[in-house]
Amino acid sequence: MTYEGFAAAWPSMEGEFADKFNSMPKYVVSSTLEGPEWANSTVLGGDLVEEVSKLKDTVEGNIVVHGSAQLVRGLVEHDLVDEMRLMVFPVVLGSGKRLFGDMPDKKRLRLAASKTVGDGIAILTYEPAASQP
Repeated sequence: MTYEGFAAAWPSMEGEFADKFNSMPKYVVSSTLEGPEWANSTVLGGDLVEEVSKLKDTVEGNIVVHGSAQLVRGLVEHDLVDEMRLMVFPVVLGSGKRLFGDMPDKKRLRLAASKTVGDGIAILTYEPAASQP
């Protein structure tokens, strides 16, 4: 679980980014986690669509998902994603999981921005495309 890994590592980290990351609000989608101990963590344990819709209405600024393909699939499926940033590394592994797995409907995206950093890492920013007739 992404949260458990982050919560085990980040509180002991030092530096400007660690201070910012540790102090910012964190929302964890989970049906099993109770009483999170990492500072400023809130568990969203109800219906995904209802909980995230409510969060989007009340939180100012960006809500970022770190490392949960299952959560991202659910958010994309229910049209709760405003922007998707994908990092493509120039490595072919030959096997692995599909990022989006089986989804009931096709979701059209529009490339909003792209840039290359480091040794050929592509950062692609997508937004939902306007509905096609």
